[in-house]
Amino acid sequence: MKRLMFACLGGLACVAQAAEPASVPYPQDYRDWRHVKSMELKPGHALYATFGGIHHLYANPKAVRGYRTGQFRDGAVIVFDLLEAKTEGNAMIEGERKVLGVMVRDARRYASTGGWGFEAFAGGDAKRPVVGGDAAKACFQCHAPQKANNYLFSSLRD
Repeated sequence: MKRLMFACLGGLACVAQAAEPASVPYPQDYRDWRHVKSMELKPGHALYATFGGIHHLYANPKAVRGYRTGQFRDGAVIVFDLLEAKTEGNAMIEGERKVLGVMVRDARRYASTGGWGFEAFAGGDAKRPVVGGDAAKACFQCHAPQKANNYLFSSLRD
């Protein structure tokens, strides 16, 4: 069975390509981790075509320590849960899950991508990884300019 990968070119468009098997595991029970933040990307945002919707970020205990100290140790995991944003009456609500993105810290294994491994699971389905071995183009290309912030776009909110 051939899987598709969505490589985000400059963060603005995605193209389907064959993906290798996931090297980053699906994060079990990630919703029990620390909630880092939530946000919504709306039409007009430069990344809306690719990442429009509601974003929830979660961090395992090692990642929480990394946010607090600025030093992310191997085993830190950050999850980016992207859902459709829907309007119901005067409320914005979560729709279907679009993708579940995962960053895993392992300085040696993922040295070529800043010490972070990347994977995304289509629809949040553990059996549908879409990045595979193409993390450098699909994810790290956008994260590289964030080197001074440990390649992250987020910070911990207390």
